[in-house]
Amino acid sequence: MDPLFWPSETNSFRRFTPESLAAIEERIAEKKKQQAKVKQENKNQGAEEDKLTPQLDLKTCKKLPSLYGDLPVELIGEPLEDFDPYYSDHKTFMVINKRRTIFRFTATPALCIFGPFNPVRKAAIKILIHS
Repeated sequence: MDPLFWPSETNSFRRFTPESLAAIEERIAEKKKQQAKVKQENKNQGAEEDKLTPQLDLKTCKKLPSLYGDLPVELIGEPLEDFDPYYSDHKTFMVINKRRTIFRFTATPALCIFGPFNPVRKAAIKILIHS
């Protein structure tokens, strides 16, 4: 792959914020609307839609490939927006530890009370990813 087409490290890593979660929810709602339209239009045609699959180099518990650049020190162990296109319409975020291992978590409330930005949940995530 040509290095000019690799993601630059400045756009690769973005913190997971409430705005990020709202954008994901908008994409999910938009996708549902599109799927409803496609189902109505293609009832009689039986056409299949192209399914997006997760990137193999960005799987959970694998090391982050070096082509994504260096992870800034302040973002180690912090929730980040997922840059795998497959997860763009899933309520998930990723956390990368010091060894560049990828961990993926759901952004839905844990135990129906702890949202993704709750301090208790953030502490639990830090404990889980600690090597």
